[in-house]
Amino acid sequence: MTLDVLLFSGLKFIHANMYTLLKENSQCFPCWFTIVFPSILQLAKAQGLEIIIVNGSNKLLSDVIMKKKALLESEKLNDNIVNEEDGPLFQSPSSTAQAFMSSGNKNCLEYLMSIVQKCPNGVPSRFPVDEELKMLCMVDNIQRMGLAKHFEKEIEQILEQVYNNFQNNNEYLLSSEEEKISDDLPEKLLKDSLAFRLLRLQGYKINQGSFCWFLQQPQIRDKIEKNKERFTYVMYNVYRATDLMFNGESQIEEARFFARNFLVNNNDNLSLFPALQKVIEHELNVPWFARLEHLDHRLWIELNQSIPLSIGKSSFYWLSYLQNEKLMQLAVQNYEYRQSIYRKELEDLKRWSKEKGLVDIGFGREKTTYSYFASAASSSSFLPYESFLRLIVAKCSIVITVADDFYDEEASLSELHILSEAIQRWDAKNLDGPSKIIFEALDDLVCDVAKMYHLQHKIDITPQLRHMWKETFDAWMMESLWSRTSNLPSRDKYLQVGMISIGAHILVLHAASLGCSILPNQMFGPINGQYENVTKLLMTTTRLLNDIQSYQKEREVGKMNYTLLHFNENPRGQIEDSIDFVKVILGDKKKEFLENVLMDGFNDMPRTMKLLHLSCLNVFHMFFNSCNLFDTKSAILEDIMRAIYIPLGQNEQTQIMSLQEKKIKKKIEIIKGNACVNHEKTMKQQVGIGISFVKRQNPKNYNSFGWSTKGFASHNLRLCFM
Repeated sequence: MTLDVLLFSGLKFIHANMYTLLKENSQCFPCWFTIVFPSILQLAKAQGLEIIIVNGSNKLLSDVIMKKKALLESEKLNDNIVNEEDGPLFQSPSSTAQAFMSSGNKNCLEYLMSIVQKCPNGVPSRFPVDEELKMLCMVDNIQRMGLAKHFEKEIEQILEQVYNNFQNNNEYLLSSEEEKISDDLPEKLLKDSLAFRLLRLQGYKINQGSFCWFLQQPQIRDKIEKNKERFTYVMYNVYRATDLMFNGESQIEEARFFARNFLVNNNDNLSLFPALQKVIEHELNVPWFARLEHLDHRLWIELNQSIPLSIGKSSFYWLSYLQNEKLMQLAVQNYEYRQSIYRKELEDLKRWSKEKGLVDIGFGREKTTYSYFASAASSSSFLPYESFLRLIVAKCSIVITVADDFYDEEASLSELHILSEAIQRWDAKNLDGPSKIIFEALDDLVCDVAKMYHLQHKIDITPQLRHMWKETFDAWMMESLWSRTSNLPSRDKYLQVGMISIGAHILVLHAASLGCSILPNQMFGPINGQYENVTKLLMTTTRLLNDIQSYQKEREVGKMNYTLLHFNENPRGQIEDSIDFVKVILGDKKKEFLENVLMDGFNDMPRTMKLLHLSCLNVFHMFFNSCNLFDTKSAILEDIMRAIYIPLGQNEQTQIMSLQEKKIKKKIEIIKGNACVNHEKTMKQQVGIGISFVKRQNPKNYNSFGWSTKGFASHNLRLCFM
């Protein structure tokens, strides 16, 4: 926009809103506004701009000017003012700037110059910002860029410190009413909601009241609703915090409803801040459970590359303060390095599928690329670069998909009986055609997993692995008999079988057996009793997700599911009533599942194994959230391209065939540029980033956020990064 357009827009806004702003807030203006607003008008007039003072505004404006004079007089702008811990004037650089213009105080100027040097990407409208809030924002930013694995120790250190402070100062959360409605309300609520989310994700026990306190005072809610621009980013983070809701947390439910309404009603007013508008739309439209973290990392990186996620100078906090070129370089390299690994692993998986005859079996859904995409894109934050677990999960998914389609649509009952009996014997005798292909692929997969586990632990888990598959094939056989003989099971019996036939437990337990230390036998299931509760909850939620989304298709082909069984038991109701009934059950199960995943004390599973459970639910939720996209060939192609093939910053329409040319060109450019990557160092070191989380004094070569900008020696970029 041109300068004239900006000036016109600013004058138009002032003329349209001055009276209302002054009238509604005449008794509660923050100190920084009392100083800044009259000075803005004075500067505008000095530049020859016509400020129209509408009727009624003159007296209100005069009152503000008098308050400004009184404030400046009370502060006296003495030489010690800039040495105070909270900064010169009300933690507001703009107030200090106006005070300097009014007084010429040299210390104010020195302070302003120091802020510009400390914040080269943009000065926040409040400075200094709470140290813990800075650290929480940094941790959040690092995690959303997909870099948490590089800073695990530092993140744990800062979160432990924050948690201890929360424990010691919990009573402050419900302090006096005057404190609650003070000028730092947005800063405090942002800090508390960020802390809740980050601490709960890390497994800390933290009470819902740690950020839901704002609901208890009507005047606080009213202040939030009347200051939409100032609280937009805050409410966005409140809404994100409510993703991590457990059963019985009614305050979080209320906070979610309040924050969602706030964001829905205000999002259209964010056209000047398109990056913030986009992440809010993403948050509102795509449930947290239905997101693949690898793609979320890409979204955050690209938005930070293009437009800083700022929300304006009228907000108390300016997010461009988080911008860091070195951190962005690391995020881009990390993402594209993962893409290079994913492309290689996908080619290996395609060869395996081809060799086992699964690609040319002649029926069913396309599965190889989709299965690997889901496995890789859902686990990028907790699985290392080189991890065979992604391929194990993808292979299990391929076999499950092919076999499930065979039982549902392709084979006769006689063929199904023969295959089921062969699985129980674990013997391919008398099998041919698709049945033989399925069995041999399955046997190869089980043998590989058992061999790898034996190499690690000198224990043979072949019986446990086979048992999981045997009960799953039994469940598919039972469902085929129900659908082909029109026998209707009870809902309880159906769910008992359906939670096995969905196959989610196979995905996580095969991978977990290789990715964790020696696992107790009971984790492998009913061969030794019952599955762990977190596994049973995963099995139940994935089945209910399927049955909410696919009831129409399954009714057409004569299959039963939980939604249809409830509808048949309640013929006077509507199908929507049955869907709502199942959604209530699903919602409670997901909350219980999330608590089992995040909190200690429910089971002895290693954290990686529990996160595998969560990533599995993310995948099922993603597919079923989009009307069973798994049954279409093109609906998720764009996401697959972005996750595996298209480098960051390139047009989404880039064709796969052109990637080889770009790869060669990139190699030549990097060799010429002698890029700074050392194969012997971690990626964090390769781009020269170190983070000081706890110390408040920043050493030499550190910026104001504690990020080291001292570079390392340059080295040729290794081919593994291509």
